Amino acid sequence: MSRSEQLSTAARPIRCAIYTRKSTEENLDSEFNSLDAQREAAEAYITSQRQEGWVPLQDRYDDGGFSGGSMERPALQRLLDDVGAGRIHCVVVYKVDRLSRSLLDFARIIELFERHTVSFVSVTQQFSTTTPAGRLMLNMLLSFAQFEREIIGERIRDKVAATKRRGKYCGGMPVLGYDVDRERKRLVVNPQEAELVRHVFTRFAQCGSTTELAKELNAADYRTKSWTTKNGTTRAGTLWNKAHIYRLLNNPLYLGEVTHKGQRYPGEHEVIVSQGLWDRAHAILDQNYRARAAQTRAETPALLRGILRCAHCDSSMGPTFSKRRGKLYRYYLCVRATKNGHDSCPTRSLSAGEIEGVVVQQLRAVLRSPEILAQTYREARAQMDEQEGQCEPFSERDVVDALRSLDPIWEHLFPEEQARIVQLLVKKVDVYPDRAELHIRTEGLASLVAELREEQEVAA
Repeated sequence: MSRSEQLSTAARPIRCAIYTRKSTEENLDSEFNSLDAQREAAEAYITSQRQEGWVPLQDRYDDGGFSGGSMERPALQRLLDDVGAGRIHCVVVYKVDRLSRSLLDFARIIELFERHTVSFVSVTQQFSTTTPAGRLMLNMLLSFAQFEREIIGERIRDKVAATKRRGKYCGGMPVLGYDVDRERKRLVVNPQEAELVRHVFTRFAQCGSTTELAKELNAADYRTKSWTTKNGTTRAGTLWNKAHIYRLLNNPLYLGEVTHKGQRYPGEHEVIVSQGLWDRAHAILDQNYRARAAQTRAETPALLRGILRCAHCDSSMGPTFSKRRGKLYRYYLCVRATKNGHDSCPTRSLSAGEIEGVVVQQLRAVLRSPEILAQTYREARAQMDEQEGQCEPFSERDVVDALRSLDPIWEHLFPEEQARIVQLLVKKVDVYPDRAELHIRTEGLASLVAELREEQEVAA
């Protein structure tokens, strides 16, 4: 059933809001101005649809003297609020550009209308989302809007890359040791915090243990970075844990460098840690990692055991290995292909190292993505609500901090700890002949956040 048929069969009348706009204030004080003309045409159209139950609202949504290139229009904002409140069934305008001259803004407005089952009609352009042709045109406009979004996103990414190549600060939460000069848009050294940063590097080079160092810092009443956002909100520092220390020790900002996609560039900010101190701390990090990896590699379970699936055969892929000339080779085999013959499956087998590397790379990309983190939080929050409080509640910032803290320390985790985190956060991996799709296990977030909280308490 079309939207028009749905509306015409409704028991209640279809409340139609008329929106009008004029860019300048010229002649607005005249007896019959442009806004009146737009409204008159819209009212005539609504009257022609009276048999469908359409009735005009008496409330006026008139923006006189406001550009269509901005969403900051009082009548438009009131209109959108009333749409969200369910007071409106249909929005009628004289022309599409009266609603907005920006394709992106128009797409956002229409998406809001769609969410609240509100139709949109342009009187003079025969554009109406109550008809199949109108919805087709709408989809075309939204496709162009999506293209424009992607172009803008690409330009922003290019600008960020160019800015970082020049060693400039690109925004975000400042790290311990630096404050932000918002007027000059650059990092400046915080002397007191810089001393703490050097102390962390020095003590780690001496003791070689992030757990012991976290205990020392918390016992001395040191806290992580405390800062104030641009809108005046204060973010208080927290107790230290080993994730905080790993992240600090691996941050090249302290060497006066800026990173972008794995590349380092000389920064315009001052150095806090000397190259010699950095090298001493990282020698300990590298030594610890090699020793731990060698000790536990043979005992580590397959990273993707139980979660890797062949999408073509809808079958699990199990770990196996072979030895040739004294060297061990690990694989994942499609279980159905093993039973029915390798010719039946285009995937058949995968090098364990390659597919594990792909999955870890995708997982770490998730940990770096604010959009995915926010979506994951909302899904996890909904699941916790369904469980009626059986899980300990946590905030969006808890989730973001927990997931982001994993990425910079990943290389320094025990192999079995890496496998455990993958099993905790990854629900399944669907493998196709040309790609692998990762599915996040949102219910694992609560456990992960709880673990990190417990680590903080123990370190204290």
